[in-house]
Amino acid sequence: MTDALFVVSEEGYWGEECVEPLETLSDAGVEITVATPSGSPPVIDERSLDPDEVGEETAEHVREVHETDERLNDPIPVAQADAEGYDTVVFPGGHGTAWDINQDKHARELLRDIVEGDGKALVVCHAVGMLGFARDSHGAFIVNGRDVTGFPNEWEEGIVDEADRMPDGRKLPYWTEDEVKAAGGNWDAELESATSVTVDGDLLTARGPGSSSAAAETLLEELDVESEA
Repeated sequence: MTDALFVVSEEGYWGEECVEPLETLSDAGVEITVATPSGSPPVIDERSLDPDEVGEETAEHVREVHETDERLNDPIPVAQADAEGYDTVVFPGGHGTAWDINQDKHARELLRDIVEGDGKALVVCHAVGMLGFARDSHGAFIVNGRDVTGFPNEWEEGIVDEADRMPDGRKLPYWTEDEVKAAGGNWDAELESATSVTVDGDLLTARGPGSSSAAAETLLEELDVESEA
């Protein structure tokens, strides 16, 4: 049995970036556990439930999974998770990760341990910002010298105002692309491509919602698990 841990934000995860990999891995027979920083159920970014933003079908499906999936509604605290118990750790994105997951020392330790161990890490969209802070067991940035993709500055410019405030009024503490580059990552969001998923050793990164399906399928290939499709 292949085991996966999903580390999901309590400050606003992007629905599709969690639900798409969650269901793809589940359908392939992967056993999934969900963790959040405090152990409370994750909070979804309401914009990812807006039909005008994501389409009516996606919005309806994501809302249903968010409200009814037992794993999402009964998470464990991140501090209780041990990377040795999982074959992969998945970090779905969403702006909310900038305020909790990416700053959480236990989440960063999970990323370190899974990458330095025998597993695979999949980091999606704004969660890629964690790579601007996560260090390996020797104190170096995990992302230094690695090829990565993630949520690009060009897209961020269309969301925040001139003071980096989000539509809900919260100030975005940093921009993902800037932090990852500063930590030594080889950044390419492949803006000319419909999807962007990058594999560098045991670290997989994905650009955003539209890359969620491709990221999940790539992760299954890396885990040598046969996809239902």
